[in-house]
Amino acid sequence: MGDMANSSIEFHPKPQQQREMPHVGGFGCTLAELRNLMELRGVEALQKIQEAYGDVSGLCRRLKTSPTEGLADNTNDLEKRRQIYGQNFIPPKQPKTFLQLVWEALQDVTLIILEVAAIVSLGLSFYAPPGEESEACGNVSGGAEDEGEAEAGWIEGAAILLSVICVVLVTAFNDWSKEKQFRGLQSRIEQEQKFTVIRNGQLLQVPVAALVVGDIAQVKYGDLLPADGVLIQGNDLKIDESSLTGESDHVRKSADKDPMLLSGTHVMEGSGRMVVTAVGVNSQTGIIFTLLGAGGEEEEKKDKKGKQQDGAMDSSQIRAKKQDGAVAMEMQPLKSAEGGEMEEREKKKANVPKKEKSVLQGKLTKLAVQIGKAGLVMSAITVIILVLYFVIETFVVDGRVWLAECTPVYVQYFVKFFIIGVTVLVVAVPEGLPLAVTISLAYSVKKMMKDNNLVRHLDACETMGNATAICSDKTGTLTTNRMTVVQSYLGDTHYKEIPAPSALTPKILDLLVHAISINSAYTTKILPPEKEGALPRQVGNKTECALLGFVLDLKRDFQPVREQIPEDKLYKVYTFNSVRKSMSTVIRMPDGGFRLFSKGASEILLKKCTNILNSNGELRGFRPRDRDDMVKKIIEPMACDGLRTICIAYRDFSAIQEPDWDNENEVVGELTCIAVVGIEDPVRPEVPEAIRKCQRAGITVRMVTGDNINTARAIAAKCGIIHPGEDFLCLEGKEFNRRIRNEKGEIEQERLDKVWPKLRVLARSSPTDKHTLVKGIIDSTTGEQRQVVAVTGDGTNDGPALKKADVGFAMGIAGTDVAKEASDIILTDDNFTSIVKAVMWGRNVYDSISKFLQFQLTVNVVAVIVAFTGACITQDSPLKAVQMLWVNLIMDTFASLALATEPPTESLLLRKPYGRDKPLISRTMMKNILGHAVYQLTIIFTLLFVGELFFDIDSGRNAPLHSPPSEHYTIIFNTFVMMQLFNEINARKIHGERNVFDGIFSNPIFCTIVLGTFGIQIVIVQFGGKPFSCSPLSTEQWLWCLFVGVGELVWGQVIATIPTSQLKCLKEAGHGPGKDEMTDEELAEGEEEIDHAERELRRGQILWFRGLNRIQTQIRHDSQEY
Repeated sequence: MGDMANSSIEFHPKPQQQREMPHVGGFGCTLAELRNLMELRGVEALQKIQEAYGDVSGLCRRLKTSPTEGLADNTNDLEKRRQIYGQNFIPPKQPKTFLQLVWEALQDVTLIILEVAAIVSLGLSFYAPPGEESEACGNVSGGAEDEGEAEAGWIEGAAILLSVICVVLVTAFNDWSKEKQFRGLQSRIEQEQKFTVIRNGQLLQVPVAALVVGDIAQVKYGDLLPADGVLIQGNDLKIDESSLTGESDHVRKSADKDPMLLSGTHVMEGSGRMVVTAVGVNSQTGIIFTLLGAGGEEEEKKDKKGKQQDGAMDSSQIRAKKQDGAVAMEMQPLKSAEGGEMEEREKKKANVPKKEKSVLQGKLTKLAVQIGKAGLVMSAITVIILVLYFVIETFVVDGRVWLAECTPVYVQYFVKFFIIGVTVLVVAVPEGLPLAVTISLAYSVKKMMKDNNLVRHLDACETMGNATAICSDKTGTLTTNRMTVVQSYLGDTHYKEIPAPSALTPKILDLLVHAISINSAYTTKILPPEKEGALPRQVGNKTECALLGFVLDLKRDFQPVREQIPEDKLYKVYTFNSVRKSMSTVIRMPDGGFRLFSKGASEILLKKCTNILNSNGELRGFRPRDRDDMVKKIIEPMACDGLRTICIAYRDFSAIQEPDWDNENEVVGELTCIAVVGIEDPVRPEVPEAIRKCQRAGITVRMVTGDNINTARAIAAKCGIIHPGEDFLCLEGKEFNRRIRNEKGEIEQERLDKVWPKLRVLARSSPTDKHTLVKGIIDSTTGEQRQVVAVTGDGTNDGPALKKADVGFAMGIAGTDVAKEASDIILTDDNFTSIVKAVMWGRNVYDSISKFLQFQLTVNVVAVIVAFTGACITQDSPLKAVQMLWVNLIMDTFASLALATEPPTESLLLRKPYGRDKPLISRTMMKNILGHAVYQLTIIFTLLFVGELFFDIDSGRNAPLHSPPSEHYTIIFNTFVMMQLFNEINARKIHGERNVFDGIFSNPIFCTIVLGTFGIQIVIVQFGGKPFSCSPLSTEQWLWCLFVGVGELVWGQVIATIPTSQLKCLKEAGHGPGKDEMTDEELAEGEEEIDHAERELRRGQILWFRGLNRIQTQIRHDSQEY
């Protein structure tokens, strides 16, 4: 990366270089100087700063900023800085234009076939064969000319083209609005990204895009750096620069060794202040982006290889991924549906960890392939039968000779047959499916925003419906994260509530106040409440807020202590991290000696204590035996009340010899214990009910926390995660590791499988334990089906577990940037109940798609059989191409809207999760589909063959080419549509419920669409005329059509009465991909055939279907494969 950055100087836009005379705008540094400076690392950078500016404060002077006070917050100055040094913003890649999306929609195979057919049909209709020979060609065109209808031959072709245009526009509009929605979501995520800067000596939170060169920024544990800068003062700062350098080791930064901080890197430990020296396109991340040329294929490939290792972007999940770079400034170009399929192949080969296809996608792809094959077979057979029948009848039975001048007439017939064949195919393939999925997901995502779920990856929403396990953090998710000290042990006394200040020896009180005020991040404060009567605002680390609150409760103040010893006077700081589980600060005493204050988890810190303060504030020895006593008498009782215990201690060093500060174990040892406090973090009132819902819905909730085991157990009992008398495990991290590792210390899946099913609480866990547990549950093969795991996390160290999980939830308020980066859904209110909402929405998506499938497949089965048998028996499909397209493309589109927007109900939480291998189309659904198909086919065939007698009208069978539309066929078409309309109401329920109208008015979209479709149908039949092959019907005929339609609802009740368990013969379809089947080829090999003809044609056949992801690439792939 270094050389890449060096070469970037030439890319600099020229006009700016002319403006950069030395000291542009009165600043002592030019843009180019700063860019050069930021490319240096370590010692070189220090030398350069010393040569050019003397030291960092010299650099601050040149940038006209103060290391302690920051910039003056005046708008003109900030604006001037933006003009000279640029804004902290990287322009996103241009979105696809509407026309590009239209062009992509046109690439669809089925549509191309239709377009070709329509154009051929149009061309032939304008070519009139010479009239006099037409007799010789037989009765093929007889009857048409008499009606003077020949001129209307072009209508069918035009109508097909028009309907194709409709479909294309709908698809393109859908893609366009989807993209727009994501950009909106993205910018919302970006606006929420704030960073702490000092302006006018005040700490302010400003949006990342508002940072300017010369700002003094506070960096702390868990930040994602939004701009480049030079460290002014740091405490034990360690940075993960892997997003820029690829090195996974954390880099230690300090003002005197390596002060360079780069945008897009993560702060893993410590805190500090930096002066911002480069923003936006001039920062290191920005330079790389400019090199990638913010647009174009290059970026997509590099993005794929370098930045995001969290697996290929699945082509249909348009994921607005936040980059590892400075978040507010960038936006990864959205992958549209065609995107990155080939790169995905490469990725698979490269074995980069890839999130598998979401459960639903796997099942849908499979189903689409199966249906596509069946449709293809049917349409081929239809065309062959039609052509053979025609040829045999004309040339063999009537014994005619093929005359040259008759060719156009014959060809016109063949084209008609071809169009009928294509129609069968079009009808067989559920075009509405991809649309239903998209609408359902997009609708859910929008609604989930209201339920405090900000979805970053579309498929997470549906995966959540299948979740079988949730591993939740305790702090902030199950609890309120408003911590308060409620018990304390000071001067040999255990206080069950806050002691009166007068009860404490002044020496102890003074030490305690200093230990708490100094040894906590100076960014943590307690501010007065915003509204009267509200609680004081806690800013910063909540545990530290509790301790500072304890100081205030003791009627003392922490602010004067901090003013007396400001942050830059602190001699050495060992910041809190997940390994230490403690934090220590060293200050210099007036006599030249040093004093170290330390605070941390009580069982860890007490092991390092050798003394304790007694009631008079004097030291007395603290032996291991005393420690065990204390644990039994003080700490365990506190923990059993669900309190977190924190020990506060100190140690003095004499002035004679300074210890080696890098040897942390020596320094933080032989401590004197000042106090042990018990901090309460009350359980959120709504959590127990939410957890009960999860358990009823078949989801196991596990708590993973850093707290000690007694506290964790107490809280878990309060939440209802564990119930007395149940068989469950509560383990500490150490014990957990001992049970799952073999003698060599390697993790064994068999051992893990013995532990996780009963595990409910994992306490004192490290981030690796959390990751191990999640991975272990996901990889486990013990149950009937693979577990789907959701994880919540807020800390930087939760990143790996969030990434590994099927769905990662990050906390919107308490979460660090790193956690949000790794997550799929952000909980904007940090509340566990929102997760239950996500489960509900996820299950709803799944059900909506099943509802749509049930409706769609009934239409398909009926239409295909009618078209097929009709064509074979009467040489003409009773349902014309244009009518089929109206039913198939338009009605389906609306039906997908109607059924995909059904709001979720609480009853969704009363069933177990479906699991990964439950078929999409259950037995009950199969029963409904076939049951309704039987009804519809019976009616249609009755009408087709004896309808003219019943209604006393002319028969429409065997009508010659171009004859005018008959009432007979119009009735068939109308009845077909009416039956579909009423079946749409039946399709609202998929588990065999009786009341199909239940909650119908809570979905206005559904009602509007059903009525709207009905209205359009009336217009089509009465005024559709030739293009729709319809002739107007009388009121009586309309009533009959309606009557047959309503019969659907009655028939639905009959079907519901038949017990599914009796119908063993019914097969399910659309199973999930099996465990090892992850490749597309295997996905294409369906387990359950839909049609028997398919078996014969299984081998040498190219897939021809309108698929789920518009899978051109996959079609190419499959055809090479077979």
